[in-house]
Amino acid sequence: MTMFKTVTTAPYKDQKPGTSGLRKKVPVFQQENYAENFIQAIFDSLEGFEGKTLVIGGDGRYYNREVIQKALKMAAAAGFGKVMVGQGGILSTPAASNLIRKYKAFGGIVLSASHNPGGPTEDFGIKYNIGNGGPAPEKITDAIFARTQVIDTYRIADVADIDLDAIGTFDLAGMTVEVVDPVADYVTLMEELFDFPAIKAHIAGGFKVVIDSMGAVTGPYAVEILEKRLGAPAGSVRNSTPLPDFGGHHPDPNLVHAKELYDDVMSPTGPDFGAASDGDGDRNMVVGKNMFVTPSDSLAIIAANATLAPGYAKGIAGIARSMPTSAAADRVAEKLGIGMYETPTGWKFFGNLLDAGKATICGEESFGTGSDHVREKDGLWAVLFWLNILAVRKESAYDIVTKHWAEYGRNYYSRHDYEEVDSDAANGMIAALREKLSTLPGQTFGALKVEAADDFAYNDPVDGSVSKNQGVRVLFEGGSRVVFRLSGTGTSGATIRLYVERYEPDASRHAIETQEALADLIAIADEISELKKRSGRDAPTVIT
Repeated sequence: MTMFKTVTTAPYKDQKPGTSGLRKKVPVFQQENYAENFIQAIFDSLEGFEGKTLVIGGDGRYYNREVIQKALKMAAAAGFGKVMVGQGGILSTPAASNLIRKYKAFGGIVLSASHNPGGPTEDFGIKYNIGNGGPAPEKITDAIFARTQVIDTYRIADVADIDLDAIGTFDLAGMTVEVVDPVADYVTLMEELFDFPAIKAHIAGGFKVVIDSMGAVTGPYAVEILEKRLGAPAGSVRNSTPLPDFGGHHPDPNLVHAKELYDDVMSPTGPDFGAASDGDGDRNMVVGKNMFVTPSDSLAIIAANATLAPGYAKGIAGIARSMPTSAAADRVAEKLGIGMYETPTGWKFFGNLLDAGKATICGEESFGTGSDHVREKDGLWAVLFWLNILAVRKESAYDIVTKHWAEYGRNYYSRHDYEEVDSDAANGMIAALREKLSTLPGQTFGALKVEAADDFAYNDPVDGSVSKNQGVRVLFEGGSRVVFRLSGTGTSGATIRLYVERYEPDASRHAIETQEALADLIAIADEISELKKRSGRDAPTVIT
């Protein structure tokens, strides 16, 4: 009989998971028993999984394979009956969510630090997903953290490593390990949702598409779908091999880190359409000729055109967006006569709405979009949705976006980040804003009159939970607004995020440069919050 061994350990005090699990630098995870402590704390915080199936995979970043071997042996010792693991240790986050849901697994361990850099001194992460395929709710992550604070032993199978590169079924200390093709089930799902023949015909007709996988996890998925199934020429997927350091890329699909792709699409001889995805495959950027599509607009346009895709032909139940995301989608929901849900930031809030059938499509301004097909953001899904819309409408991305604005109005939108501001100064600014909220409605600033002002709170319509202090909103008559949020408060300072949004119904005013269109609102935001004075900054660190 195979022996399991019990190893004596001591707690690490810094293992509090965030909304997407525990993220630290690789050398932190390489400390003795650090990863083992956290994995054991996950298992100790769950019950009823004996004999059940667990899904394990990651984005291929540095230290991925080593931690998977530890997790496999610890799952066997904990009593799981089976583990499904992606070949080579690879599973995109949405593909992992799909496996959990499709095979009715008890849950899954996803190894990723999302869009953060990878390498021997860069980032690593471990998160637990529950049986619906989505990130663990706070009651579970709180229990995991509490367990890490007192853990004194962990159990592990004292056996040799599994060959992660060989697809097949293996025995590990009495537990079945199934090494699966990480791409196959995901591609099957995409073929069910989207009109692959229409997209293939559009590409065959000369429509040129490129996808930059940024040396990260979506490479094999994009090659299989875009090049093999949809007929795009070989090489249409760039940086398609997942590498432990992402080939030196910072795998964050935005205008800074995917600038080369953007410049290529914008050039006269470049592709008609470009897309990029992040480290673990849950974020996306879409760019058409002469048209960068903001994540907020992308959400609204996907929702407005949803019935063009076979998987959504019967219509959508509702739309959900994070509070800082622009209200462009709200206008689509209003026209369609469906539910519109404004939630705090964090995909878990969407999970409740999706599970309850209240929402079908959801998104965040930080390049994340998804639907009820999984319980995570899904970068390639968003790209395929765009390709489906482009193929059916036979119009350019530029025409689709500008026609959408003409029909619904344009929500000019931008985020200004003031990074590493003194924490006391940042907290002082928010506190002062909260003090004056009741006095703002009715006040006029320039040509704009304040309609309402509040500190956003969310009452979950599914489980009744309340989330308070999610961001200070100042809403103006006519649909414009400014929002203030703090991110990453702590010893290294805080990031102040200012979201600025102007609603412009007049189509003759839809071609203004974004910062110019928002200039008066930016000035009003500073007047109301004293942002520059309190932060000591003349300008934001980053504008997106």
